[in-house]
Amino acid sequence: MTGKLAGKIALVTGGSSGIGFGIAKHFAEEGARVFIVGRRQSQLHQAVAAVGGDAAAIQGDISNLADLDRIYTIVAARVGHIDVLAVNAGVYEFGKLGEITEEQFDKTFNTDVRGLLFTVQKALPLLSKGSSVILTGSMVSIKGFASCSVYNASKAAVRSFARTWIVDLKGRDIRVNVLSPGYTDTPGLSQFMTEEEKASAVASVPLGRLAVPDDLGTAAVFLASDDSAYITGIELFVDGGAAQI
Repeated sequence: MTGKLAGKIALVTGGSSGIGFGIAKHFAEEGARVFIVGRRQSQLHQAVAAVGGDAAAIQGDISNLADLDRIYTIVAARVGHIDVLAVNAGVYEFGKLGEITEEQFDKTFNTDVRGLLFTVQKALPLLSKGSSVILTGSMVSIKGFASCSVYNASKAAVRSFARTWIVDLKGRDIRVNVLSPGYTDTPGLSQFMTEEEKASAVASVPLGRLAVPDDLGTAAVFLASDDSAYITGIELFVDGGAAQI
């Protein structure tokens, strides 16, 4: 097998659809053996079949710490280590200030912040020398979109984690970077944006289109591979310029 990730072991959370699937697919195309983690078994089977190669599915919810322990026990038994960890699993809960519920806050932070943190922390014994950790952020980490304060704050926390973890991991030769999408045409986007709203979003993007999962997949390969060997702690915006203006 040839490719920029040939011989690498990669694990992608939230990898059964959308951006996560785009990442998993491109990792496999570049030669990695990919473990795809997701909550829904039926979607996982479809994703593994579409990715092909040596891809394998592990069902689990990263907001559940027992699930994380089980996931890493499986990976340890099968391959013994991880070279690329892409933490993509996330949820959306929107609400205007004054209307935000405790349940909305907890659902978002339990997965997007708490779950992400423990996904990385529990992987540390398995992360190999020279490994790459990629955290899926969002352009909302630096934007103030209405009714999105909880989600925006969760992604700002992800950005902050990367800055601190590269210091905490000094001496381990583990790189941590944030991959931050802009408007991306996924099933998730269609759940809360109408076609008219999508058209309005496109009008605000300097490159004049929505991203597609492949755009994030190719950027993730860059962060996972030796092409970015001297890059750590950054937030790489894949947003068509939307957050830069």
